[in-house]
Amino acid sequence: MTEFGDFISALGEFGLYQKLLVLLLSLPLLLNPFQMIGQVFMVVDVPHHCDTSWIRAVGPNLTEEEQLNLTLPRDVDGAYEQCSMYSPVDWDLGSIVAYGLNATEKCSSGWVYPSAQPPSLLTEFDLVCDRKDLNDISQSIYMAGLLLGSMMFGPLSDRIGRRPVFLICLVFQGLFGVGIAFVPHFYVYMAFRCVVGASVSGTLITTLALATEWVGVSSRPKAVLISHCCFAIGQMILAGLSYGIRNWRLLEIAGSAPVCALFFYFWVLPESARWLVTKGRTEEAKKVLQKAASINKRTIPPGLLEQLKPETQPKSASILDLFRKKHLWKVTLIMSCTWFADSLVYYGLSLNVTSFGLDIYLTQLAFGAVELPARFSCIFLLQWFGRKKTQAVLLLLSGLMCLIITGIPEDQPMVTTVLAIIGKFTATASFSTSYVYSAELFPTVVRQTGVGLCSMSARVAGIIAPLIRLLGQYHRAIPMAIFGSAPVVGGLLCFLLPETRGTDLVDSTGAATPQISRKPEILPKRDTTEDGVDLEKDIYKDSDSN
Repeated sequence: MTEFGDFISALGEFGLYQKLLVLLLSLPLLLNPFQMIGQVFMVVDVPHHCDTSWIRAVGPNLTEEEQLNLTLPRDVDGAYEQCSMYSPVDWDLGSIVAYGLNATEKCSSGWVYPSAQPPSLLTEFDLVCDRKDLNDISQSIYMAGLLLGSMMFGPLSDRIGRRPVFLICLVFQGLFGVGIAFVPHFYVYMAFRCVVGASVSGTLITTLALATEWVGVSSRPKAVLISHCCFAIGQMILAGLSYGIRNWRLLEIAGSAPVCALFFYFWVLPESARWLVTKGRTEEAKKVLQKAASINKRTIPPGLLEQLKPETQPKSASILDLFRKKHLWKVTLIMSCTWFADSLVYYGLSLNVTSFGLDIYLTQLAFGAVELPARFSCIFLLQWFGRKKTQAVLLLLSGLMCLIITGIPEDQPMVTTVLAIIGKFTATASFSTSYVYSAELFPTVVRQTGVGLCSMSARVAGIIAPLIRLLGQYHRAIPMAIFGSAPVVGGLLCFLLPETRGTDLVDSTGAATPQISRKPEILPKRDTTEDGVDLEKDIYKDSDSN
């Protein structure tokens, strides 16, 4: 059977059809940053203290300052304690004023927040004091959803196709994303976030497959990274959206409802022709290939289409094939470590946006702005230096930035923020490189399974990242030291991988390494006459054989 790359060359490696496809795949990515890190802006810390309204029963005419002075202890700086209060007593007001209160306890009747503060996750569900860790735990629950999505939707898209999985994930993301805005309890909120996380994960890995399997060798980085640039734009939109909408429920609707506008994808999104061929569904593959060629104003010669024959036994593979072949388990293990390091440093910096000392909205805007050139630059870096060197160096640089931050004093927020932005630049570029590199290293029959497995590794890191931040209570340098060490190790391991620049995608698990792309040469056959009718045929000859 003719190599599938020959068909892509015939219909155009990156024509109008592929550009429209990349645009369709990119639109959902505008909203993904909101789901991933939008919660950071829903739990901004505000002044609070224990609810001590019990004293109003014996002193209804007390001013607010008098009430707080009688019922709340003060810290070493003279400010009211936020997480403790004096224990309620059955005395009259005169006795309380005369003798004062000494016994303290944790807040037993809830907390009081500034009345002018719009409703936020923090104020509505009391994510303060002993419940403060629920914020980081809920982020880990979301990352667990990403992990579940990688486990389910990677193998599922290899089995039933890229298109149905992408559409299923869009539906779940829209329904449960909007549903979060109406949850009555924080534990329901976490459950819905887990489902949204699984949907986002499925969208990301199927976007990667469709973007890479429909374009030619030279355009693969461009196709993947253009969609990633939309993710960066979404981060900047998030900064403005969260600044303008402080009510967390309205913010949740604003960030999730636009997915519902993509319902037309059910009619316009194509299946991967390459996947159809590996499953023996060649008639369907021919139809979508001809449609793509028509939109690109190209013609696939009938002689070439005839070579697209159904296989007697369609190719099938499972996750076990990734570990049966020596070259595949080596790729799987190293790329899993790479994705783990990517995710750990990326989310370690992204979720620490409130800890760098500057305005969180400006910092988020800067983080989003720096992602755009980071992802765009990968298009050229991958072409100039190849996949392996780019991946390794970017990982090493991102880890180095985090390790340098551990030695910066707390009274230097500007220096810390600048280093964090540089680290975010290199971590973002490294993550985008991993998507392109993984898609090229894994064969078509297990591409989504392999990428899904790597994505699982990244989601484990995403689950751990918010929990690592909790170690900052022991020493502020511990989290950044961990976030910096992992990418250094991952970067060194990348030097053991093969280079895939300029190679065609591998379809089966038999090939040990990706093969250099072979561009077919179209040569006109001399005219012949049969029954008075001129016939002109195209013969495809491999230029390597000349």
